[in-house]
Amino acid sequence: MESIKTISVIIPVFNQVKSIGRCLDSIFAQTYPNLEVVIVDDGSIDDLTEALKPYHSKIKLVQQVNSGAPKARNAGFQNSTGQLVIFCDADIVMKKEMLAKMAQALEMNPEVAFVYSSFRWGWKKFKLGAYDEERLKKMPCIHSTSLIRRECFPSTGWDESLKKFQDWDLWLTMLKNGQRGYWIDEILFHVRTGGTMSRWLPKMFFRRTPNIRRVKDIVKNYNAAKLIIQNKHNLK
Repeated sequence: MESIKTISVIIPVFNQVKSIGRCLDSIFAQTYPNLEVVIVDDGSIDDLTEALKPYHSKIKLVQQVNSGAPKARNAGFQNSTGQLVIFCDADIVMKKEMLAKMAQALEMNPEVAFVYSSFRWGWKKFKLGAYDEERLKKMPCIHSTSLIRRECFPSTGWDESLKKFQDWDLWLTMLKNGQRGYWIDEILFHVRTGGTMSRWLPKMFFRRTPNIRRVKDIVKNYNAAKLIIQNKHNLK
């Protein structure tokens, strides 16, 4: 019988002492039996060490000076050993069956490089939809928290020069390498509001109308970041 593959869960953390406990509790409650949890402390100045004490024997901790999430994710990958890899931000809470269902989907679809699911961000459901190359070229439509075959992860890693849309860039790079994804039609995790995702969503995702000037700045930054990706991947 084939041995159960190890899933490396890589978590970049910067000043998220209030979120990391719930995230880790959801990971250690997974029904999938073979996990490696790598936390990369990206130069936090809050009391992260104290918050991680209850999990000390269950995690591998990597520390670096503050360099941003892409570099932290790359450091986590370099310090991981699992045949399957998933990048998980500290504001994510997984459903218990999430990793088991993702691993099963990879097992049943050997032709794909990664699997992703729908999710919730605060009050909003993101259904995402079936993998579509043309749609992916037009917009970011796959969350970074997707289960990837280690051998399919790009040798260039996460682009450390990008401030936004690192996940979109990753999936486009994999597409360019001839690698495809598979969608699980279920909400398998919840992103708590106030984390990194909420700082660069376009105005259509705001439930209430905030300061108009702030909305304009967010949309302007969103479009500028989108143009960087489009130029990098020759999408215009």
